[in-house]
Amino acid sequence: MNFSSYQIPYPVDERYSKRVAYFSMEFAVHQPLKIYSGGLGFLSGSHLRSAYELRQNLVGIGILWKYGYYDQARNQDQSLQVTWMEKIYSFLEDTGIKFSLTIHEHPVWVKVMYLPPTTFNSAPLFLMTTDIPENDYISQTITHRLYDANVSTKVAQFILLGAGGARLLEEIGFNPEVYHLNEAHGVSAAFYLYQKFGKNREEVRKRLVFTTHTPEEAGNEKHDIYLCAKMSYFSGLSIDEVKELTGITDDQFNHSLAALRFARIANGVSKLHGVVSREMWSKYEDICPILSITNAQNWRYWSDKALYQARESGDDDRFDDRKKWMKKRAFEIVADQTGKWFDPNVFTIVWARRFAGYKRAGLITSDKERFEALLNNKKYPV
Repeated sequence: MNFSSYQIPYPVDERYSKRVAYFSMEFAVHQPLKIYSGGLGFLSGSHLRSAYELRQNLVGIGILWKYGYYDQARNQDQSLQVTWMEKIYSFLEDTGIKFSLTIHEHPVWVKVMYLPPTTFNSAPLFLMTTDIPENDYISQTITHRLYDANVSTKVAQFILLGAGGARLLEEIGFNPEVYHLNEAHGVSAAFYLYQKFGKNREEVRKRLVFTTHTPEEAGNEKHDIYLCAKMSYFSGLSIDEVKELTGITDDQFNHSLAALRFARIANGVSKLHGVVSREMWSKYEDICPILSITNAQNWRYWSDKALYQARESGDDDRFDDRKKWMKKRAFEIVADQTGKWFDPNVFTIVWARRFAGYKRAGLITSDKERFEALLNNKKYPV
């Protein structure tokens, strides 16, 4: 494989010949590659799978997290134990590419690994790591933990994904016609490209598209603009230039707002989310149009084929039996881990997300009377 003048290693469908680079902090392509935490990763992983099936001219740009997000174990009292275990992947290919990137006014060396399309039937994925001997320990930790709790480390991760990803594309000779940011974590790429194209914002705008996921403004990343500048986030631009470009008037750099101002188009991840996003950002000037594209997962990988066959044949009994079996199997996994047994014949409400405030767990109790009626329904117990 020649990584200095990279081309997609399979015939590209002429309908999808436009060169696209898809940036995401996490990719849930397949469970053995543990570089994801949740829904954002599952979307990007399915995106790569579908791009492969459609033979699109697309590459993924991400980060090789040494410890992933975290590993879940249990303490003696069955409470959650958070652990971090080093991940080693024999199926990733070393591209031989290393380049230097300025982070915190300091050169950081970046090594590039590669997930071939045939490994998991996904579009090509390039993964960057700073965990190499050429770097000091602090620089190595940039790619240790996905969404590191340390603010400076997290900003460094965003620089690596965005500016580093844009630099990586130059290293492999893949000149994208579209830079697609899956969330605003990689918007440092916009400042890198702004410098690359002679400070011509329109040259950046015609290439950049943005998918926004968060329905509350509080859930969108913001960091002190002076910290970001000190961390070399803006590719050498002054704070005054950044504020003029993004329209940000205070000292909080809003990553999503910057993405909406640099992109030519953006999308929410459902029809309703598009409505919410347009309303949420409407108070800001000079943002790009926000469309609605309903979030989805790759059918070939995620669907239960027996369930779909029962539905398509109109066999309701077979459909119900299959669903009950799947539910029972899920409860067996819960019982194996916790010792708690749930009755598959009882309607069960599960919070299947990270317990973060912006995910609005309290919505289920917003109508107290309805919630109590649901819990006390004797005909359909919960």
